[in-house]
Amino acid sequence: MATGALAGESSPPGRTRTVLVIDTATDTVVTGIGRITTTDGAPECRVSATRVVADGRRHAEILTSLIAEVLEESGVGRDGIDAVVVGTGPGPFTGLRVGMATGAGFGDALDIPVFGVCSLDAIAHDVGRVSAPGATVLALTDARRREVYWALYRDGGHTRTRGPEVSAPGVVAEVLSDSGVDAVGGSAAHLRQSGWGGDDPAITVPSVAGLLGAAAIAVTGGQSVPPLLPLYLRRPDAVERKDQQHKKVGAS
Repeated sequence: MATGALAGESSPPGRTRTVLVIDTATDTVVTGIGRITTTDGAPECRVSATRVVADGRRHAEILTSLIAEVLEESGVGRDGIDAVVVGTGPGPFTGLRVGMATGAGFGDALDIPVFGVCSLDAIAHDVGRVSAPGATVLALTDARRREVYWALYRDGGHTRTRGPEVSAPGVVAEVLSDSGVDAVGGSAAHLRQSGWGGDDPAITVPSVAGLLGAAAIAVTGGQSVPPLLPLYLRRPDAVERKDQQHKKVGAS
């Protein structure tokens, strides 16, 4: 992955960075163009264009076209992108790697940095924007196999205190009863299965605004760019099936 000219350079006041944002950690493909401006030492984010398509089987087919659409809508050429922000999951192996490979490819081709963001952090960041200040937030998505991906946050979704983890809904139910959760984000159906009894979440998937906000300090802070690593939390389904078959053969 390219580190590019931004790595190690903090943003001077008034400097605006144009960012390509991608997330394929859920069944929804999310991409867009955002801009981060450093004002009075704090990054301010705004979204110029966004696409959100719920189609879990066609991530690889539609992502490139959606990126072309947001670039055109925002009036940004590829050489006008200063950085890439990509959701790193947790998420299913096949879908997640589409977004991460695409983000890394843009970084390499354009010699710009690629910043990974936990997709649950992006959801929590969005939830915090529409919740009471200082809220305790739970972000949760479908992990399949009757499990969920989840993480717990304080400070209105800005500080992760537990997770990300993959667990049965019953584990999350215990967390909900013990942690005084004020607000939630993610899959409404799986939150219900996990014992959430409040209103359905307003934020259900990572958004361009949430991803951009969660990455803003890293993008503008001038620190070295860490490696882009996926949060699978468990092995791919195909590998597990192969292992199970091996165990059955060995037992006979």
